Amino acid sequence: MAHFTALKDFLYTQQPKDQNENDLSKVLLDLAEASKIVSKDVCRAGLVDGFLGAQGGQNIQGEEQQKLDVIADNAFIDVLEKGGAVCGIASEENEDFVSFDNDKSRSGKYVVLFDPLDGSSNIDVNVSIGTIFSIYKRISPSNQPASIDDMLQKGTAQVAAGYVLYGSSTMLVYTSGNGVNGFTLDPNTDTFCLSHADMKMPVKGRYYAMNEGNINECNPKIIDYIRYCQSRNNDYGSPYSGRYIGSLVADFHRNLIKGGIYIYPCTINAPEGRLRLLYECNPLAFISEQAGGMSSTGTARIMEIKPEKLHERVAFFTGSKSMVEKAIAFLK
Repeated sequence: MAHFTALKDFLYTQQPKDQNENDLSKVLLDLAEASKIVSKDVCRAGLVDGFLGAQGGQNIQGEEQQKLDVIADNAFIDVLEKGGAVCGIASEENEDFVSFDNDKSRSGKYVVLFDPLDGSSNIDVNVSIGTIFSIYKRISPSNQPASIDDMLQKGTAQVAAGYVLYGSSTMLVYTSGNGVNGFTLDPNTDTFCLSHADMKMPVKGRYYAMNEGNINECNPKIIDYIRYCQSRNNDYGSPYSGRYIGSLVADFHRNLIKGGIYIYPCTINAPEGRLRLLYECNPLAFISEQAGGMSSTGTARIMEIKPEKLHERVAFFTGSKSMVEKAIAFLK
């Protein structure tokens, strides 16, 4: 049987040799523990009363909350607050950020922004969903509660980012600015093990992902690019394959491994874009760039945007570098 390096051991090899305690590693391990809880809940959602279906309310985005949205959000908050390395969080399911006010966490060095369950509309039909997270060093004084300024940092200030995919297997993929590595959860040992070392996104691919139900609601130049993808006049000489799962994590993960582009442009109903900058686009942009890919609004690098509000939305083009560059060229 092949030997795989556990996440905890891998993180130990990555931390500075003169540092006895690495708080960033602690944050990542806490996120991994919370994701194990969510993974188990997702796997048994159809068997436990109260896990499937809508919660009966809306989140700050005006989107219908699913029961597992709330369950996952609470799981991550509870684990991070008890861990002590994080002083506050922001998530898709909460209108405002949460500043931890217990003795252990108040002086934590980091804040975490996350989407606890991306693609949650797919829960009831057993389609892959995920968690996306972004980690920053706090900029507020350690003797004070976390502040909104801790949350509203550019993506370039991220110290780590990642996602967890709950699919045929549960995978955690992350970067701390030194490449991208993927870990698969071994259900027998309940351990995340290194399965995809030094992940690289192909420079180009033959997959494009876009909700084409919105095709007539966006910039006509986007229509021109999609027609290019579907034609024989592209760089492959044959049509690309359209693949749109409706779970951002799942679409991104496929493109990370096989190459491709994901597009969620501005539309008539979402003139600023649909996806959230802080806890969807920034973390995936960090991973994309670290893997050799590219992420843009169509006019600007995602990670250079200075956020003005917690739930800010942007257009999102991410994936293989040559494909994103081509899409941007169509927009000019």
